[in-house]
Amino acid sequence: MGVWDFVKKAGKAIGIGGDDAENAPTPEALAEEVDRLGLDRKDLDIAVEGDTVKLKGRALTREEKEKVILAVGNVAGVAKVEEDISSPDDDKAAVFHTVKSGDNLSSIAQKYLGKASRYPEIFEANRPMLTDPDKIYPGQVLRIPVDG
Repeated sequence: MGVWDFVKKAGKAIGIGGDDAENAPTPEALAEEVDRLGLDRKDLDIAVEGDTVKLKGRALTREEKEKVILAVGNVAGVAKVEEDISSPDDDKAAVFHTVKSGDNLSSIAQKYLGKASRYPEIFEANRPMLTDPDKIYPGQVLRIPVDG
């Protein structure tokens, strides 16, 4: 089980309450967002308590698990994601980065992967949530691919 913090006022506005970053979206709106991104949620339950999203169930891979966490966490009104999701490769720890003002994928790649030129790996690790490597914003949480 893990708990992930997000910037409540940053992110995409969706669903009821999503227009106001003070209100968390409904579980149905979050499920629609996960579906829209083409992520598998068939064995996942999504609940919302205040500004906390609770995910429970099973994911096909650790990558899919991490992408679902980011898909629901990077939504306006969500401050925290609590997950109890099992996946076949849970032995590897997730690495996430919260974007700060002035960050770009190259600087993030330099920090975590040792070479700025490896920024496409971070971009690919965050697809379909990212559609352009130049469109990241402060407060957004990104998945950093881990070797092995």
